[in-house]
Amino acid sequence: MDRRADQAAVIEPPITARDLRVKVFADGADLEAIRELAADPAIQGFTTNPTLMRKAGVTDYEEFAREALKLVGDRPISFEVFTDDFAEMAREARILAKLGGGVYVKIPVTDTLGNSSGELVSELSSEGIKLNVTGLFTQSQVETISNALATDTPACISLFAGRIADAGIDPVPLVAEAVRSIADKPRQELIWASPREILNLVQADEVGCHIITVTHDLLKKLPLLGTDLTEFSLDTVRMFNRDALTAGYRLGV
Repeated sequence: MDRRADQAAVIEPPITARDLRVKVFADGADLEAIRELAADPAIQGFTTNPTLMRKAGVTDYEEFAREALKLVGDRPISFEVFTDDFAEMAREARILAKLGGGVYVKIPVTDTLGNSSGELVSELSSEGIKLNVTGLFTQSQVETISNALATDTPACISLFAGRIADAGIDPVPLVAEAVRSIADKPRQELIWASPREILNLVQADEVGCHIITVTHDLLKKLPLLGTDLTEFSLDTVRMFNRDALTAGYRLGV
């Protein structure tokens, strides 16, 4: 038997989401979906970004943020600045931070020209503003941002593991290295951002990642975690059969 196949056969995922140690944050900007997910104790936080907000049809940023805060209660939620000027980012960050104690302000790792936001991150974090520094892809970026953050202010560092995988690179070793590199900074948490499949929750958990952000659509698959594969196979066969019959397909008639 192929050795890799044999090894894969003995790996068993957690039975349910309750077995995971990694914290699951819902990633989206649909207020009705946020309302529903806020009723689920398995969701320990929330994140948004301008792209998701635009997709959800949000037109008034502050109104959306205030409504979202009412829904999530005392759980953390991230709102992102949207300018490309560091001075203006600082102004927006201070406005967002004042909206509630659970707010983490998302600051991009660089501006659109690739200039590091490390100095701004240091300034805001030193003021006691909780940050979620976003858009990181490399260990060098993780180290730069981690060193810029104030040691006594809670902060998150979002490593875009899903997009790293899109580039054909295994993100698991990168996430593991990032977790190790901030281990001596207890106020910092690493986020596995942009997951593509439920397996990513298991991977994030195995390497000790603190948080994983999961889109509302992907969260619908969370109950599949730990499904018996024989039963899963049977369900799949039944789905094919049901859909073929419903469609009324015929051959040779």
